[in-house]
Amino acid sequence: MTIYSLAFRVIAWLAALPRRVKQLIILGVDVVLLLQATWISYSLRIGVLTYWNDAVAKVVAFTLPTAIVLFVVTGTYSTIFRYAGLGMMRRLFRTFALYGFAVTIAFSVGGISGVPRTLGVLQPIVFFIFVLGSRIVIRFAVVELLGRHAFAGKIKRVLIYGAGNAGQQIASSLHTDPQINVVGFVDDDKQKAKQSIDGKRIEWSGKIGEVIKANDVTDIFLAMPSASRRRRRKIVEALGNFKVTVQTLPDLRDLAEGRVTLNDIRPMEIEDLLGRAPVEPDRELLGRTVLGKNVLVSGAGGSIGSQLCREITRVGAKKIILLEMSEFSLYQIERELSEWAAEHETDIELVSVLASVLDSQRLAELFADHSIDTVYHAAAYKHVPLVEANPIEAIRNNILGTHSLIDQAEKSNVADFILISTDKAVRPTNVMGATKRAAEQVLQAYAARSNSTRFSMVRFGNVLGSSGSVVPLFRRQIEAGGPITLTHKDINRYFMTIPEAAALVIQAAGMAEGGEMFVLDMGEPVTIENLARTMVQLSGLTVRDGKSPDGDIEIVEVGLRPGEKLYEELLIGESPQKTKHPRIMMAHEAFIKWDELEEHLAALSVCRDSGLAISTLKQIVPEFEHRPLGSIAPKE
Repeated sequence: MTIYSLAFRVIAWLAALPRRVKQLIILGVDVVLLLQATWISYSLRIGVLTYWNDAVAKVVAFTLPTAIVLFVVTGTYSTIFRYAGLGMMRRLFRTFALYGFAVTIAFSVGGISGVPRTLGVLQPIVFFIFVLGSRIVIRFAVVELLGRHAFAGKIKRVLIYGAGNAGQQIASSLHTDPQINVVGFVDDDKQKAKQSIDGKRIEWSGKIGEVIKANDVTDIFLAMPSASRRRRRKIVEALGNFKVTVQTLPDLRDLAEGRVTLNDIRPMEIEDLLGRAPVEPDRELLGRTVLGKNVLVSGAGGSIGSQLCREITRVGAKKIILLEMSEFSLYQIERELSEWAAEHETDIELVSVLASVLDSQRLAELFADHSIDTVYHAAAYKHVPLVEANPIEAIRNNILGTHSLIDQAEKSNVADFILISTDKAVRPTNVMGATKRAAEQVLQAYAARSNSTRFSMVRFGNVLGSSGSVVPLFRRQIEAGGPITLTHKDINRYFMTIPEAAALVIQAAGMAEGGEMFVLDMGEPVTIENLARTMVQLSGLTVRDGKSPDGDIEIVEVGLRPGEKLYEELLIGESPQKTKHPRIMMAHEAFIKWDELEEHLAALSVCRDSGLAISTLKQIVPEFEHRPLGSIAPKE
C-alpha cells in the first residue's frame, strides 16, 4: 500500500464520521495547536526552547477556555470544510480579533506574574497562523485528495475565457467543486498574457487552440457578460475544431449586482449566438395597448402567446384573459403568471378560459363579461406537415377562428386587435402559410370598414425555441446521439428570440392606426446546416462528415417536407416604410374586399372536402402555389 492510498483511506474514514465527532476532532486539533503556539511563542520570547513551565501553564490556563468559548460562540466549528473559502477566513479573523483582544488585555495590559507582557501579542499571532494553516490543510485534503479521487476520470478541465472580475470570481467559486479543475485563463487583452490569477496562467486568446491541446481542456467557461453576440459567435467559431463544451454567463443586464457565483454559469445556447443585442423598448409604445387595460390573448399557452402574456403582465395590464384550447398549456402559463404576480405584489387579475376561437357564443360571453380593450390573436395551427395533412381543421382554426374573434372584437368595440402572422404567409407554398395569409386578409377587410376598432397585424419569421422551431428538434436529436435530420442543406431561415419578438409585437401595436401590416426586422437569414453544426459544437461534440469521419453526430439530408420552401420572405410588395422603432417596418398590402371575401368564408365554413377547400383557399390567396410533394421553390 502506497503512502497516498493510505492517506486517502484515512481521510475517507474521517470524512465518513458523524458531524459531531468531526467537530470534536477539530476541537482536539485546536487544543493541540494552542499548546504548540504557546510554548513556541514563549520560546521565541526568551530565546531558549522551552516546552513547559509555570509561565506556559498560566498562559494555557487562560487562553484554552477563552479560545474554546469564542470558537463555539462565533460558529467556527460549524464550517463545512469542503466549501470553506473567504467566508471561513473572515470568520476566523473576527474570532481571533476577539481572542487577541482578550489575551492582550490579560497579559500585556493587566500583566500576570512570571509571564512576559509581549506574550499577550505574540501568542495570538502564532496561534492564528497555526489554526489558519490547519484549515487550509484540511480543506485541501477533503477537496483535492478525497474529492478528486472520488471523481477520478470524471473531472472537468476548465479553461476560463475572460480574466476580468467575472472570470476571477468564477474561478474562486470553482475551487469548491472537486469535479472541476481550472487549468488557466485566456483573454483578448494581450497585456494580460503571461500573468496569473491564483496561480493559474493567463494566455492570449489568439493562442486558445494551443492552450486547449496542451491542457486537455474539456470545458470552456465564457466569463464575458458584456460580450456582444457577434463576439460570442466569433469565439465559438474559433473553437470549431475542438471537442469542448462551452458555458457562459448571462448578459450583464441579467446579472444582479454582487458576486458572480457558479450558479450564474449556464450552458451556452444557440439563442446566445443568433439573438441580437436588445434595443431599449419604448415604454410609451409598450403601454398604449396594455397599461391599465383588459387584454385578451388567444393561444395564451403557446410559445408566442405565453411570452406576450409575460410581457403584458410586466408592463402593467389591469386584467389578462388567457384564452387557450390546451388544458395543460393554460395551466402552466396561469400558474407562472400567478406566481410572478404574487412575488411582485401586483393586483393584476388573471382569467383562464379553456375554449376555442371557433366558439362564437363563448367569445361573445367573454367580451361582454370582461370589457376587453385589446386583443392579441396568437392562436393558430402552425406545424407545416401536420397542417398539410389536416387542411380542413387548419382552415377552420386559422381562418374561420380568426374571423370569429375579429367579428366579436368589432361588435364589442374593442380598441385594438393585433394579429400575429408569419413569414410563411408571403407567397405561400403550403396550407399553413396560405391560411395565415387568408387570416391577414380577413383582418385587412375588417380594418378597411371598421370605425371602432384599430386592426393591425405583425409578421415575422421563426422564433428560437418555439414549439415549431427546429432548435428543440435538433437538441433532442443531439441528446439521442444523432443523426440530425435536415430537409435540405441549402435552406435558410430568419430567426429571432421569443422575448424580442413579443416585445416588438406589443410596441408595433402601440403605433397602429388601423390596417397596418407591421414587419419585424429579423436581421440576417441563417443557414439551417450551419445552425445544426453550431448546436453540435455547443454540446461539446463534433460533426461526423467526410472531413471528420470519427465525429460524434451525423447530419443527414432527408428531403424537403410538403410545401416547404428553401427561402422565406417577409414582404409581398417592396420598399417597406420605416417607423419610429428601428426594428419595426410597415407595409400596406393588397387584399380582397369584404363582399367577395365573405362569400369565400361562407363556402369554407361548410366545406368538408380537402381538395375543394384548397381550391377555395387559392381564390382568397391567388399567390398560393401549392407544392404538396415538397418540390423546391425557386429563390425569388
